[in-house]
Amino acid sequence: MTKKLKKKEAKIVIDLLTELYPDAKAELNFSNPFELLIATILSAQCTDVQVNKTTKTLFEEFKTPKDYIKLTEEELGKRIKSCGFYNTKSRNILATCNILVEKYEGVVPNNLEELMELPGVGRKTANVVISNAFGTPAIAVDTHVFRVSNRIGLANSDNVVDTEKDLMGIIEKSLWSKAHHLLIFHGRRICKARRPLCEKCPLTEQCIYYKNGGS
Repeated sequence: MTKKLKKKEAKIVIDLLTELYPDAKAELNFSNPFELLIATILSAQCTDVQVNKTTKTLFEEFKTPKDYIKLTEEELGKRIKSCGFYNTKSRNILATCNILVEKYEGVVPNNLEELMELPGVGRKTANVVISNAFGTPAIAVDTHVFRVSNRIGLANSDNVVDTEKDLMGIIEKSLWSKAHHLLIFHGRRICKARRPLCEKCPLTEQCIYYKNGGS
């Protein structure tokens, strides 16, 4: 049984998703790379909607890494408590801000390797930042991208790193960042975790999950 689509089939999938979600984009609110970095750290196991509620006031009060490092972990924790895991996130954000001030003069680095050295910043978060803040082609594999891409057959992997490699190999580089948003939109609206809405999906002719009877 085929477990992965061909490149021409993958192109059809991306074209169909583009038609379905013409306005697909990052749903975290930010106005600069630093804000996106903070918002993405906060988004771990938290909805974008809740993060946006939190950052609306947070970003009005704290605009640079220097602003944050004046806070204690407890003070920042109170401000981001609604995002969950606030003790860990507060600690990571303050540690990251200290590094940005001491090593990068308060500027967020624009490459994957340096971003991944920051506390609380894994490969997914780094890819989100370089893609959305700096315009570098990248595919950040979150839970939605992982689930949807492996269901459809754009990827065939049991881990996020290999899924990213599969997607980079089957999707044209110029479409990597766009595909990331398209897959997230599809995962949130139709290809849901517990019960995918296959009856509403335009990808049934391509989708391996659907062809296999939903397994």
